[in-house]
Amino acid sequence: MSAPDLSLNNLFNVKGKVALVTGGGTGIGKMIAAALVQNGAKVYIASRKLSVVQEAAAELTAMGPGTCIALQADLGSKAQSVALAEQLKQKESKLHILVNNAGMAWGSNLDDFDEKNGWDRLMALNVKSVFYMTSVLLPLLEAGSAGNQDPARVINISSVAGSACSAEDGLSAPGNGTWSYATSKAAVNHLTRTLALPLARRTIVVNAIAPGVFPSRMTKFGIDHGLSIMEKSQPLGRIGTTEDMAGLALFLCSRASAHITGAVIPIDGGATLNVTGLSKL
Repeated sequence: MSAPDLSLNNLFNVKGKVALVTGGGTGIGKMIAAALVQNGAKVYIASRKLSVVQEAAAELTAMGPGTCIALQADLGSKAQSVALAEQLKQKESKLHILVNNAGMAWGSNLDDFDEKNGWDRLMALNVKSVFYMTSVLLPLLEAGSAGNQDPARVINISSVAGSACSAEDGLSAPGNGTWSYATSKAAVNHLTRTLALPLARRTIVVNAIAPGVFPSRMTKFGIDHGLSIMEKSQPLGRIGTTEDMAGLALFLCSRASAHITGAVIPIDGGATLNVTGLSKL
């Protein structure tokens, strides 16, 4: 019996894969898209603002050797998820990787928390779109699966907020918090687990990444005004970088993780191990 090929080129290979990253024009979505493009994948990135993903797609394609294509989509409803899936089906017959990254945050006072934006719109984008994007793209994902040695991948972007004991942080005004955001990410974690079993039978694995603080539009205010506070809350003493996110994303998209499904993986510098620090994120 010949020895297995355990080289990096085999275990972490994503060359020729087709991926869709929602919310891929900025922040964590763009980091993941960049990792895939720079390792030879064909990556579609989608966002509500077409100009944002067009600019990002041009930048990432120039990096090569893979390519990046911009799609416009607003994922607040099932119909909008279906519309994005139809755009993709017109271009591709297979999808190997789906990254459900699109999301939003909302923070304000506990006693006067906006219902329409803070709950209804946020939960629709952060949770409902994860479910519907996955379900409507199942035919393409099944076509992209090469069996249980190389299954298709669904990666949901969650947050350490989904397991935090507080929706308030050290930078917010007294009584203010991201109540619905934390709740939505806890829902994403559980949705990841409940989807993993039925989709494993269709040789599709479903996992979640739960980031701590990474540079993004969502964290820009906090980083600009309280970077030192954020760094002190993490045992490793720093916020996340593109390299950190890229490494985990490549692992979850490649042969190296083919036997992992239903996992929620924190990438937060150890903050989830530090109860005091976690409450300040």
